Amino acid sequence: MGSPAALDAVTVLDFSTVGPAARCTRILADYGATVIKVGAPARAGSVQIDAPFHAYGGGRGMKRVRIDLKAAAGRAALLRLAAGADVAIESFRPGVAARLGVGFEDFRQVNQRIVYCSTSGYGQAGERARWAGHDLDYLAVGGFLHRSGRRADGGPALPGATIADAAAGGMQAAIAILAALLQRSATGQGAHLDVSVADGVVSLLALSIDQHFATGEDTGPGSDLLSGRYACYDVYPTGDDKWLAVAAIEPVFWANLCRALGLERWIERQLDDGVQESIRADLRAAFAARGRDEWVARLAPADTCVAPVQSIAEVASDPHFAQRGAFGWAEHPERGRYRQVAALLAGALRDAGPVALRDASVTDTFELLRAAGLAADEIERLQSEGVIA
Repeated sequence: MGSPAALDAVTVLDFSTVGPAARCTRILADYGATVIKVGAPARAGSVQIDAPFHAYGGGRGMKRVRIDLKAAAGRAALLRLAAGADVAIESFRPGVAARLGVGFEDFRQVNQRIVYCSTSGYGQAGERARWAGHDLDYLAVGGFLHRSGRRADGGPALPGATIADAAAGGMQAAIAILAALLQRSATGQGAHLDVSVADGVVSLLALSIDQHFATGEDTGPGSDLLSGRYACYDVYPTGDDKWLAVAAIEPVFWANLCRALGLERWIERQLDDGVQESIRADLRAAFAARGRDEWVARLAPADTCVAPVQSIAEVASDPHFAQRGAFGWAEHPERGRYRQVAALLAGALRDAGPVALRDASVTDTFELLRAAGLAADEIERLQSEGVIA
């Protein structure tokens, strides 16, 4: 028998459907935590908000309960689950969870050890705390968009991924929860974590913001090495209308690239601001002579720091990622078998075979409430009243 998963003994109540909290619990589940997704029972005429069947790993390895938190009996049932949980994570507007009777203080009354994580766009306090927002907004206020490249009209380019939700929010929440669990092992006490996605974006931009504090510079696109000031760190079109990423920062890698392209005259002028456009012109001309993959085959093994700019479809069929076990199979009762990104982060659990998924309508409500100590007749009553499903 193999070793237990890193979070094998951790139970998480997740009130989210999408966004940073859902990203967080996907990570926790991939490390072995028992994640229980908490949602409301479907009602006639209502629209149940569920992520697409394939999103967030299709809910692989997670459990579900449907409880009406607006009903006193529903809140009482949930608190029975909370008494045996280690973590709760919510993404309501600040103050809403407390008004519903499922806030940190409510949970702490039944479980002093609970790690309660509140995720929101701008945090539980501050002048923006009540603002509505999404990923793009948090990237905007945190400085990420200003640092990004520009569109033809001069505006910031839209990012190709929900970086704020995934890294600034989801990963931040997972790190904070793991740290709080470690602290709890020493103190026996839980914690209330205030995860602000916008704060997380500021953390991601720390190099640039600290540079501003230290020098007074207001860095933007093209202002420094990592934002396009120099030709050695840029993307270039190739002869087949694809793109090549060049990140030859260190002089040795830059020298290797120049020699491979017959551009030795630029080796000593890598950071000479007066010739950058001339260097770029020569690089564009050189790369136009061959297709992207031919350049990759020639240059990548030669210590030049180049890589292909791949589409999502190309990533999905990339042999390196396949060799790394990055993709697995899922089996859905209605959608059939399809590929998905595996539990990819280092040390996470990866299934050897297809992962069996369930339809979103299937819940574990009755089983979990029985395990929490509710009597069968009480569960039947709650079901008949529409409080649980």
